[in-house]
Amino acid sequence: MERLWAFWRAEYVKVAAREDMGCIFCELPKRSDDRESLILLRGERAFVLLNRFPYNPGHLMVAPYRHVPSLEDLTPEEALEVWELTVKSMRALREAFSPHGFNIGVNVGRVAGAGFEGHVHVHVVPRWNGDTNFMPVIAETKVISESLERVYEELKAAIERT
Repeated sequence: MERLWAFWRAEYVKVAAREDMGCIFCELPKRSDDRESLILLRGERAFVLLNRFPYNPGHLMVAPYRHVPSLEDLTPEEALEVWELTVKSMRALREAFSPHGFNIGVNVGRVAGAGFEGHVHVHVVPRWNGDTNFMPVIAETKVISESLERVYEELKAAIERT
């Protein structure tokens, strides 16, 4: 049997299993260190942050500051800013990493896959030709080829330029 050591996944498993951890989309913006919190951009009504447990390098999320469970609960102003930040994030990802495409999605409710079902957020996942291989299918393992720190630095600079 072959083994692929992915020690960083242990952190995700521990965090995902906790019921008392609260809402990251409410807690992280309260912190003063955006780099540590992986917050790339703060808007008036919404913000952009890297996913600490990405599907691909550059996987980020856009969330309103207000804790609401679904898109239809957003005010028109919040919805507009969430969408504007989503588009800005795509531009920055294109500049920084030249992806061939994107998966953009919102999981509303636990049954739909929402890890934080009480706080709606948009996932922006950059995709490249050939970024899927046998690992997720056969080994149920996703290989992430970039560190969060490097992705943060490059994407933060790109967002500031867009």
